[in-house]
Amino acid sequence: MTLKTSDYDYDLPEELIAQTPTKDRLNCRLLTLDAQTGHYADHMFADLLDILEAGDVLVLNDTRVLPARLLGTKEETGGHAELLLLNNLEGDRWEVLAKPARRLKTGTIIQFGDGQLRAKVVKELDHGGREIEFLYEGIFMEVLEALGEMPLPPYIKEHLDDPDRYQTVYAKENGSAAAPTAGLHFTEDFLDQVQAKGVDLAYLTLHVGLGTFRPVSADDLTDHEMHSEFYRLDEENAQKIKTAKAAGKRVVAVGTTCIRTLETIAQKFDGQLQADSGWTSIFIYPGFDFKVVDAIITNFHLPKSTLVMLVSAFAGRQHVLAAYKHAVEASYRFFSFGDAMYIQGPQYREDD
Repeated sequence: MTLKTSDYDYDLPEELIAQTPTKDRLNCRLLTLDAQTGHYADHMFADLLDILEAGDVLVLNDTRVLPARLLGTKEETGGHAELLLLNNLEGDRWEVLAKPARRLKTGTIIQFGDGQLRAKVVKELDHGGREIEFLYEGIFMEVLEALGEMPLPPYIKEHLDDPDRYQTVYAKENGSAAAPTAGLHFTEDFLDQVQAKGVDLAYLTLHVGLGTFRPVSADDLTDHEMHSEFYRLDEENAQKIKTAKAAGKRVVAVGTTCIRTLETIAQKFDGQLQADSGWTSIFIYPGFDFKVVDAIITNFHLPKSTLVMLVSAFAGRQHVLAAYKHAVEASYRFFSFGDAMYIQGPQYREDD
């Protein structure tokens, strides 16, 4: 089994990193991959309607991206400061990434929007992190919507004209620092067509943290420490998934966030799925024993990232890297605003 981080690298020309979303969400390509045989084929995303079958359950993450990037000035000196909201710790206290962190010491006050929102640094954390407390009048989310910006990933250099294109059409629960990007391809009309075919829709929530996108720096991937993310699956949606499994139908997870949530719960309850909420720092890499997920819809992920390792755990490293090589040669669009993959199990228990 390959557990060297370098074995999950691949060559990607920079021009294939999608900088803007397609005009039509549904107008993207879909590369299908059979995890058993390694066979891949080129499709359009709308072909997913022919791939899904009545009785399957499509699992979607209904998290909503916060306008979590705040640009302000230090109250004492007027120097520029930037905060990126990561986790709501309690009340008005948040964990944030701060720039320039070295100049934002405990006790520093930062103001945004002519003082409409103020932030006090209450604790210095590692790697540019800070714990801050917000001071404001009114409703915090309304203030944040007025002053905050959408926190696009660092590999996207273009300005996003419509912030809603970095939200799924079913986004509901505020809390993410990044979008669950596999879901960006779905439209409301297409989801209606999926349901009309007899496919059930189940929703869960996992608030995506920025650690999801960080490359693994450790030589041995098992030395990598995962970030922690909040998840929730309620009883109604858990029952939908259990019903599909009991009937021998497929659980199709839309995005790695859904996979991490479902497999976290199964791991917690001896392979069984049930309603649950909490924090997960699960790291899925080759050798992982999947208990719930039968097929996945996902975008193309960064080289040496935990997400490439997760997909390799499901479909086999060699199969995944071969499919990625084809995607590069066929000029697929990569990462958040890029094209998608559909990967059909059964997955490998051991890496190849």
